Amino acid sequence: MNRRWTLFAGASLLGMLAGWRALGRTETEIEHFEVQKSDADWRRQLSAAEYAILRGHGTERAGSSPLNHEKRPGRFACAGCDLPLFSSDTKFESGTGWPSFWAPLPDAVSPTSDTMFGMSRTEVHCRRCGGHLGHVFNDGPPPTGQRYCMNGAALRFLPI
Repeated sequence: MNRRWTLFAGASLLGMLAGWRALGRTETEIEHFEVQKSDADWRRQLSAAEYAILRGHGTERAGSSPLNHEKRPGRFACAGCDLPLFSSDTKFESGTGWPSFWAPLPDAVSPTSDTMFGMSRTEVHCRRCGGHLGHVFNDGPPPTGQRYCMNGAALRFLPI
């Protein structure tokens, strides 16, 4: 497996996890996404914070996203490819400092195993472009019991 190391620098939203990160995906795993762009194209399209999170698996500082306080009806879409990912109907206040949802929209996200930093978590990616969104945990509210803890910089809000 080819690994590459990426440094995330200069984005003030990024927390400690947005330092060095090993990207363990093989070329085969990357090729299955509907939306594919060169690294240069992603850098041109996305802000520094969006790029560090979506393409580099970074994390924004807790409480830094305006989407934490978004209460209007609408959808939360991928900041990389605009695929609708979550409905405002599933958003809840988790107290974590990141926008949280108890379920994604159908066929919107793709989970993978994340064992970075000595812990085992489930990482959540956009199904269409492969952008890193955040993580899902089994400590959310009914009806699913799941907490999709997303980086606000990885999302765009689309009001209804």
